[in-house]
Amino acid sequence: MAKCNHILIRDIPLFGCIAFGIIDRGTNVLQLRPYSECPLSCIFCSTDAGPHSSRRGSEYMVDLTQLLAAFEWAVSYKEINDIEAHIDTVGEPALYPELVQLVEGLSANSHVRTVSMQTNGTMLNTGLIDALDKAGLSRINMSIESLDPGLAKRIAGTDSYDLGKVLKSAEYITKNTNIDLLIAPVWLPGINDAQIPKLIEFALSIGAGKKWPALGIQKFLPHKYGRKPDIRAMDWENFYSRLREWEKIYNTKLVLTPQDFGSYECKPLPRVFKRYERVKVKVVGPGWMKDEKLAVARDRVLTIVDAEKIPVGAEVYVRMERVVDGIYIARP
Repeated sequence: MAKCNHILIRDIPLFGCIAFGIIDRGTNVLQLRPYSECPLSCIFCSTDAGPHSSRRGSEYMVDLTQLLAAFEWAVSYKEINDIEAHIDTVGEPALYPELVQLVEGLSANSHVRTVSMQTNGTMLNTGLIDALDKAGLSRINMSIESLDPGLAKRIAGTDSYDLGKVLKSAEYITKNTNIDLLIAPVWLPGINDAQIPKLIEFALSIGAGKKWPALGIQKFLPHKYGRKPDIRAMDWENFYSRLREWEKIYNTKLVLTPQDFGSYECKPLPRVFKRYERVKVKVVGPGWMKDEKLAVARDRVLTIVDAEKIPVGAEVYVRMERVVDGIYIARP
């Protein structure tokens, strides 16, 4: 891939961009995205992450102080005291150098009930796991796609993927900490079908799912800007039918609902733009993908697509194309 811009996000709004900051989808779960890079290049990655990325133009890291301040504003606005702060990224959260401090800040917030994190497990070790446990992390959702080392490397898109290390970290979490563990494989039809029952057995054997479900099996969905392995996506009816069969065999919950995690709809953060609205914005930096720019208006950050020729620092008019879930995308 071409060399990416590496950008520290500081003093620009943290609401509005899918690649970094805070995302509110109108529930008591707030997604925090402090870091965008990933060491893997998974063949199914919906965000084209990792060293083999062909589309990304920038990678981001968010200033910790600003992220915690923005989070405090968001949870105060929602006016509830059972927020789940979910640390996920378009890459790997465990690469964030201040992850432990982020978890400490979130768990100390009076509005927060749960602090959870998504990870592929590659950057975890006993020291970091112990520190996250002490900091107050409630649950780790770990993506493992195969228990076969060769297939795991193929799916991860790199020979450096150390399955044994990841599995040891998973077991260490369940045996030595208060952190709950959810194993979250992506089911890739024709690639890892035989691995899904083995992953169910592995999750149950190590004691995953102390408080929440032990597994969160994900259906592969092709994304516009993601990688598309040569597989035919399974339809939802067959997907859920197979999960229900395995539920009976293994006596464990596999068909999940938001209620399984205490998630519910609540007061959303205010939407500050309308679709197709014409807005004057200031361009503040390069965008996540190569032909994009970041811009600011009305205390929000937004992404301008088809913006390769627009210089940073310019003030331009754009038309809002997407305003769903507080993610703002516009065109010149």
